[in-house]
Amino acid sequence: MPLVIVKTVEGATAQEKELLIEKMTAVMKDVLGKNPETTQVIIEELPAENWGLRGKSLASIRAGK
Repeated sequence: MPLVIVKTVEGATAQEKELLIEKMTAVMKDVLGKNPETTQVIIEELPAENWGLRGKSLASIRAGK
């Protein structure tokens, strides 16, 4: 039973998440031959202040700080 975990910064719409789940499931089938009926996809969203890049939080970067 394949499991794909996608970690991202919060902000995706429900529609975008549905598309992401669909596409990730298709990739598992196309690349690894996994059964879409048993493929699980989990989307973990984190607040921008909990994600760091280049020594700053994404919240700070987005705010231009």
